Amino acid sequence: MPGDASQQASRREAILSILAEQRVTRQEDLVERLHNRGFESTQSSISRDLKDLGVAKVGDRYIAPQSVREAEARPFEILAGFVTAIATAGPNITVIRTATGAAQSVAVALDESGWPEVVGTISGDDTIFVTTAAQRQQQLLVSRLEQLFPGARR
Repeated sequence: MPGDASQQASRREAILSILAEQRVTRQEDLVERLHNRGFESTQSSISRDLKDLGVAKVGDRYIAPQSVREAEARPFEILAGFVTAIATAGPNITVIRTATGAAQSVAVALDESGWPEVVGTISGDDTIFVTTAAQRQQQLLVSRLEQLFPGARR
């Protein structure tokens, strides 16, 4: 129904606003804060919204990847502390380990980076597989990643 899509869009906008303004550690807290803003929702609908919005739980709180995209000068700066390891797996797959819940945000940043060596990413909760076309591109990628995430072990 058209009204449902409009309500969903408004609710998702409110979710992003809440995450930008407040520390949210549980989905139940988010349901309550949305209720205070006039949105009736369930934990399961919030869970779907968070997934569709690309929101990750990093440590004990939720963060929106939009905060990464909006950082104009250095989009990876906000994520630097979440990348824990970088390793190669064959001639064209690079594995990036992150703090629990941070992989999706890092993968979105990589996908949106426009780097020609990145063919694509697949992320889980704390692991990202990055594919490159060949070993030469992989070496370039690893070099970039090591510069961006100097604290990550190799």
